[in-house]
Amino acid sequence: MLKLSAAGGGEALFRLEVAESWLARLRGLIGRSGVGRDEGLYLAGTNGVHMFFMRFPIDCVFLGAPQPDGTRQIVAVKSELQPWRGIVWWVRGAKAAVEVTSGAAAAAGLQAGDFVRLDPTA
Repeated sequence: MLKLSAAGGGEALFRLEVAESWLARLRGLIGRSGVGRDEGLYLAGTNGVHMFFMRFPIDCVFLGAPQPDGTRQIVAVKSELQPWRGIVWWVRGAKAAVEVTSGAAAAAGLQAGDFVRLDPTA
C-alpha cells in the first residue's frame, strides 16, 4: 500500500493499492463496483489506461518520473473517464498512473503541474 500526498507531505490524499504485476496493471479496477473516495490503484511503469470492462467512471492522474527529492510531477489528469468510452487513454511523458473514483482528483485539488509524494503506508 502507498499513500499519495501533496509534495510538502502531510495527510494522505489517497491510500493506494499497488498493481505490481503486468497482469494486475492490465486488470486495474476491472471487476470492482467502485472504490472509496480516498482510495485508488497505483499503476507503475505505464503511460496509459483502458476502460474496457469497467463498471464505473474514474479519474486518472498520470505521474512523471521520480525527482531527486522523491516527488513526482503530475503530467496530466484525465477526469470522468467513462466505462466503455474513451477506450484507451495515454499521456506522453507519464511513467505511472493513479486510478481513483470519478471526481476525486478534482476534490483533492490535483492538477497538471502539481508535485505529489508516494510513500509506503505503515
